[in-house]
Amino acid sequence: MANVLEVRELSKKYPKKDVFAADKISFEVNEGEIFALIGPNGAGKTTTIRMISTLIQPTSGDAFVNGYSIVKEADKVRQNITYLPDEAGAYKTMTGIKYLYFMAGLFSADPVQIEKYVQKGKEICGLGDRLNEKIGGYSRGMIRKLLLSRAVMTSPKLAIMDEATSGLDVINALEIRNMIKNLAKEQNMAFLLSSHNMLEIEYLSDRVGIVSKGRLMVTGSIEELKQRYNAANLEEVFERVVLENDVR
Repeated sequence: MANVLEVRELSKKYPKKDVFAADKISFEVNEGEIFALIGPNGAGKTTTIRMISTLIQPTSGDAFVNGYSIVKEADKVRQNITYLPDEAGAYKTMTGIKYLYFMAGLFSADPVQIEKYVQKGKEICGLGDRLNEKIGGYSRGMIRKLLLSRAVMTSPKLAIMDEATSGLDVINALEIRNMIKNLAKEQNMAFLLSSHNMLEIEYLSDRVGIVSKGRLMVTGSIEELKQRYNAANLEEVFERVVLENDVR
């Protein structure tokens, strides 16, 4: 299975603080794989995600999305990814359907292609006739479904999502998680996730990377990590990896 994302010793140092927010981080994500990057607050996971998303420049190292360098070919990388941050929002005065058309128009000038994107977005979000209503009247769960469908309707090679279900109730969170799993399985889309919800990560992810103090400490499948750390669940693995790093 081909790598969609290859991260090679990616580092970011902030001169004013004279510390590495991310220090030589390396991992890969395959086609159709859901990979989660987790860690304590301030561990460096968001910095890493933002570098991969081409929002900030690395101090050293590189990452390749579908073969394109985030350092030398950022425009090409942006054509192959989508990034949905936790704080993402939508235009409340627009209807859901107008929002999908508006966003599709940012990716293509071809009316036929725009229509394909929108139809796919409609299918993914499952909002039906509610798309004809203004977004300002949507629940948080409905908005998140709309945003997710907008993010993936162009069939990116890599979908990057930060706290995909933050603030959602159990039912809406489950629906979003199942949407992500189905997209990975049925469309072979790769996902890079970040979340503080260990239950969500354990349910969704094929593999996990745990970051602490700017360094990627361990990667592996959930079962591999539970066996390695003699843990009952991912929370226990997370705790032991982070505490181990604190002792060093």
